Amino acid sequence: MNPDDVLLNFTPGTLTILNVVLALIMLGVALDVTLDDFRVVARRPRPMIIAIVAQLLVLPAVTFGLTFLLPVTPSMALGMILVACCPPGNISQVLTHRAGGNVALSVSMTAVSNLLYIFALPLSIAFWGSLRADTRELLSAVSLNGWQMLLEIVLIIGVPFAVGLTVRHRVPALAARVQPFVKWFSLLALLAFIAAALAGNWQYFIAFLGIIVLAVTIHDAVALGIGWTTAAVGGLGTRERKAMTFEVGIRNAGLGLGLVFTFFGGLGGMAIVAGWWGIWDIVAGLVVASLWARHTRRRTGSAKGDATARAPRDGAGSPAAEERT
Repeated sequence: MNPDDVLLNFTPGTLTILNVVLALIMLGVALDVTLDDFRVVARRPRPMIIAIVAQLLVLPAVTFGLTFLLPVTPSMALGMILVACCPPGNISQVLTHRAGGNVALSVSMTAVSNLLYIFALPLSIAFWGSLRADTRELLSAVSLNGWQMLLEIVLIIGVPFAVGLTVRHRVPALAARVQPFVKWFSLLALLAFIAAALAGNWQYFIAFLGIIVLAVTIHDAVALGIGWTTAAVGGLGTRERKAMTFEVGIRNAGLGLGLVFTFFGGLGGMAIVAGWWGIWDIVAGLVVASLWARHTRRRTGSAKGDATARAPRDGAGSPAAEERT
């Protein structure tokens, strides 16, 4: 059985549910964003520039190289590229907090990144996917429409983000009350959806289990490593490195899964990679965050979490202001 020849079972109704869940995820992100998050980036742009370079250039480029090193089929390779081109996932802030990283910086990076990815995502998929002859054939076979994908992303990311940002700005008390519920409900709904999708196509998942687990585990570890390395090379402090690690390593694979079913007809290798990514990167992220917090606590007596809330944002990205552990 070749995953490139498999089309997973998916109905238009379930795709609509997935899009609603993805929109709720973006709404939850936006409800936690303030205009100060963008002002922080404007005042101290270096961490954001490093994050953008890591996400839009380094991660897709390294992923492209991995598709040649790992024994993946063309559809699996395109699935890896698709995930690498997706925006960061909203659980990155939860993991950053758990690890004792700079949560304020994480929120700022997620806010700006998601806006940029509205336009960057279709271009990135088309560019990196076209560099391999076999994945280029898959892109040609589905006649990928960049404008249609842009419209889909605007509806899933742009509109709920604008709504959430407006509510947060105009009715901050309401945003503060509903944000935790929206954030966790949408995350749990996405995990349940991915689990149901895998269960509904269990025979295919089991058939390709070995290579999928290998590829996603390595790919996710590399993504987390890219986040930490680029932050270290950029001279950011320890708490900023933690934030960058999860900002780059946690991708919105749920969005990728939705795009697979919308534009690629549920192509087996792509869908299974995106689906398993959506579960595994959360598991791996929780393990890394917990181990990181324990290590920091042993050395300093504190996990250096978001104890000061968002007050020290002016110092975000300043290596001198952060303790190196």
